[in-house]
Amino acid sequence: MNLHQLDRLIAAKPPSERQPAIFIGHGSPMNIIRDNAFTQSLKILGQQSPRPAAVLVISAHWLTPNETRVSVNPEPAIIHDFGGFPEELYQQRYPAHGHPALAGEVVKQVTSLKIHEDHEMGLDHGAWSVLRHIWPQANIPVFQLSIDYAEPPQFHYDLARQLQSLRDRGVLILGSGNIVHNLRRISWEENDPHTPEWAQEFDTWAKSKLEAGDHQALVNYAAVGAAAHLSVPTNDHYLPLLYTLGTLAKDEGIRFTYEGFQNASISMRSLQSVAA
Repeated sequence: MNLHQLDRLIAAKPPSERQPAIFIGHGSPMNIIRDNAFTQSLKILGQQSPRPAAVLVISAHWLTPNETRVSVNPEPAIIHDFGGFPEELYQQRYPAHGHPALAGEVVKQVTSLKIHEDHEMGLDHGAWSVLRHIWPQANIPVFQLSIDYAEPPQFHYDLARQLQSLRDRGVLILGSGNIVHNLRRISWEENDPHTPEWAQEFDTWAKSKLEAGDHQALVNYAAVGAAAHLSVPTNDHYLPLLYTLGTLAKDEGIRFTYEGFQNASISMRSLQSVAA
């Protein structure tokens, strides 16, 4: 049996249970090699989550303005899309297979626009940096959906609503970014306790809206004002949160799998869907 035949078999197999929707605040690439409270939370997540047929990742690091793409690459190589870090990071590997069959289901599910198949995309560090802690064996297929950065937040939430049924096909949805992500205000000390007030304010606001299930407020986050503009100076890291929220079912809430800041101005807040 070749890889493509295996893809079709897995895609056709009835799922045993709905797969979770997850958002991970991935933070610095240094977390790739760190053993800290955040990476330990990822290991626990992998131990407690049902085994999926595949993982669909929406990462802050695959931006495709004016179109949305899905990776159908059966053997996605990892991308070391960062610079200036220790050589140890560039030696890391994560040899997960792709899943062209289930990636093709994304093209079928989304009817509001054309999703373009991408045959070359690998796994950016927003994907593999967290997956290597969740499933270190790299034995679960992974594929990515790009972010059309030219579109407003509502577009991304509405697109995600069309992906919800994939979770009942065995696909775990994983958004990877950060709710607060301001690199111009970071501290080079990972555990710097001096988190700015604006970062704390926006992260607390987001937490309250997440707990209340107020997705529309989170879509319209810019209305919060100065704290939002400082916390989300560009929304590439924020938009993956909306993809996770958009795939939640009406009978679901969320639980936080990690809370805290790194480098003062990066919220590592992470969450997972739960039955309400």
